[in-house]
Amino acid sequence: MKVLSIVGARPQFIKAAILSEKLRQNGKEILVHTGQHYDDNMSQVFFDELGIPEPDIYLGIGGGSHAEQTGRMLIEIEKVLLQEKPDWCLVYGDTNSTLAGALAAAKLQISVAHVEAGLRSFNRSMPEEINRIACDHMSEALFCPTISAAAHLKMEGLTKGVYVVGDVMADVLNRSIEHARKNSSILQRLELSPKSYILTTIHRASNTDNFENLGSLLHTLGRLDRQVVFPMHPRTRGVIKSHQLSIPANVLVIDPVGYLDILQLQTNADAIMTDSGGMQKEAYWLGVRCITLRTETEWTETVDAGWNRVVGIDPKLIIDAVNTWLPMGERPNIYGDGHTAEKISAILKEVTG
Repeated sequence: MKVLSIVGARPQFIKAAILSEKLRQNGKEILVHTGQHYDDNMSQVFFDELGIPEPDIYLGIGGGSHAEQTGRMLIEIEKVLLQEKPDWCLVYGDTNSTLAGALAAAKLQISVAHVEAGLRSFNRSMPEEINRIACDHMSEALFCPTISAAAHLKMEGLTKGVYVVGDVMADVLNRSIEHARKNSSILQRLELSPKSYILTTIHRASNTDNFENLGSLLHTLGRLDRQVVFPMHPRTRGVIKSHQLSIPANVLVIDPVGYLDILQLQTNADAIMTDSGGMQKEAYWLGVRCITLRTETEWTETVDAGWNRVVGIDPKLIIDAVNTWLPMGERPNIYGDGHTAEKISAILKEVTG
């Protein structure tokens, strides 16, 4: 079995940390890094900390508009696929790297495997939603993290090659949490005590491309009565700088951090405020209340379980959630048994024959 895996963004590096290992036990993997996230704090640190194999091929695509970035990726990924002729092109999640990898492979009649298939926010104004839908309909192996994700695919007529395997990010978190506790010194470096701060991340286009939305969020953070720790995405930093938005005094802005540091920050936060899909799940697994800065989420199970509150950018809803809302009840195991990577690798080997 020969698999060509496409990665390009932070969540994909995390997932590849464990799936690449399992794929290489069952066959040959070629790891291709598109360069979508190219800053060391958004890319190389994850390879270093999580023991991800160095990319076999680095495309260095970098930034640009959605069309420009995806188009350049298509051209370069096609060259690699023609040269390597893999049995599978494996893609993760919902980024431009995901779409470009799936489309290039499908055009060459190379089988596509989609990890994190079936997720839907039902908001087609999100670029990620378009990428998810298109990728799922080009894939021959659809690896769903939840039963509801598989149900979404069935509603769209996709029933063949659908596997409910759990979430590979849970595998990585389970393997890394103790390592983070022992080796991350982020709390000491930032002089933070456990449960004394709120951790926030903001990077989605709906919150950053509209500087008025971003300004409103920053103003709301300033109205909170506790410290906010804000690892700032380069996109967000650029908007703040170009529009001269002010950072409230209670907001501690830091550069993006590695996986071990972000795990430690999440574990010890009083609450997590984010527009990140991955961080919603990590908050759930860690038992930290999550306030989602979007009007919808593809991770509806975390809301149904009572551990995630979706508030958009409404200041009143945000402040009320921070000040008055506490999750109630258990956190059922809805994302698999921690052996998702093994299942995906085994299924691909079996189907390949």
